[in-house]
Amino acid sequence: MSFVSAGASSVGAVASSGISHKLEAMTDSHDHTSVPAEDDIDRYDPQARQWLAGAIRAVKSDANRSSDTHLLHVPLPSDWGIDLYLKDESSHPTGSLKHRLARSLFLHALCNGWIRPGRPVVEASSGSTAVSEAYFAQLIGVPFIAVMARSTSAQKISLIEFYGGTCHFVDNANEVYEAAADLAAESGGHYMDQFTYAERATDWRGNNNIAESIFDQMSSETHPEPSWIIATAGTGGTSATLARYVRYTGRATGICVADPDNSAFFAGWRDHDPAATTDQGSRIEGIGRQRVEASFIASSIDRMMHVPDAAAIASIQLLETLMGRRAGASTGTGLWAAFRIVSQMKAAGQTGSLVSLICDPGERYLDKYYSSQWLTEAAIDTTGYRERLDEFMTTGVLK
Repeated sequence: MSFVSAGASSVGAVASSGISHKLEAMTDSHDHTSVPAEDDIDRYDPQARQWLAGAIRAVKSDANRSSDTHLLHVPLPSDWGIDLYLKDESSHPTGSLKHRLARSLFLHALCNGWIRPGRPVVEASSGSTAVSEAYFAQLIGVPFIAVMARSTSAQKISLIEFYGGTCHFVDNANEVYEAAADLAAESGGHYMDQFTYAERATDWRGNNNIAESIFDQMSSETHPEPSWIIATAGTGGTSATLARYVRYTGRATGICVADPDNSAFFAGWRDHDPAATTDQGSRIEGIGRQRVEASFIASSIDRMMHVPDAAAIASIQLLETLMGRRAGASTGTGLWAAFRIVSQMKAAGQTGSLVSLICDPGERYLDKYYSSQWLTEAAIDTTGYRERLDEFMTTGVLK
């Protein structure tokens, strides 16, 4: 990233210069005209520190003003003895799970000295992260540029622009990384790089992260410790936070990651291959990547499940029937996996609870996952999966 590279170069130059001066002094100790090496360099900037304090205060104040997201109970037949919950992350100010990530990334970058007043923040994003980062960039008064594939939904693009962001489009999703890094370097800005820093920017030990919030909200339920928490992966940051927290707090909860078509995460995890790639990009916005991202901590995940795109979309259709809620297809990807686990638990005579996530609202995808024309053009037929889900709701068996 530009700030780190520039800083590293200048530090290296200073160090090299200092060594050179010292060597000259040692070889000619009688030369009293030589200039002593500078060994006290002060780069403290009180104005920059004042701006930084204000920016951090603004980001933290956003969290203080926001209430916790709801934990919703999905209506399954009570005689199954299995409770399914959805953590509704769409209720964040910017409407998605990525609001938490964006807040953490901004605090991480601010405290590292990577974001400076007047310099743009640049991000490679499939949409929701860019919406949330545009919000925080506007909050602290810096420009924001989102680099994304042209296939990103029109609703997300409008939201990014609503928060003052600028969209830079690429033809292939794999081009976003290099394009974002180049834009940051050219503009003297900071490439946020969510795919590298998502897993380390969030405090996974607690501090009201998503995992701590889930367990706090589950504390009075019939089965307070979930048998499984089901997540999906875009960067891998959420699954890493969940997995680390359950281990850190000594819980038996398993972490399952559901992965869509055309994503490298499942194959990379299955084959222990961090170099796994796919030829095509994911059609489920926000999750699934053509490569295994740096923030995807495969060793922390207990279980992975491949979910066909048609099954994911059928699942959000059922969700609307059950709860009157529209959600994005990333939610449906996790929901299909949750339904499969419920079916398996019921068949094994087990009782317990599971938690999955509502990642973002379906209103962002009216021209995609809720459009019969788009589904037809994408050759996605949900009919068979809807029939299987209808049978599941009656019998508890998901074939």
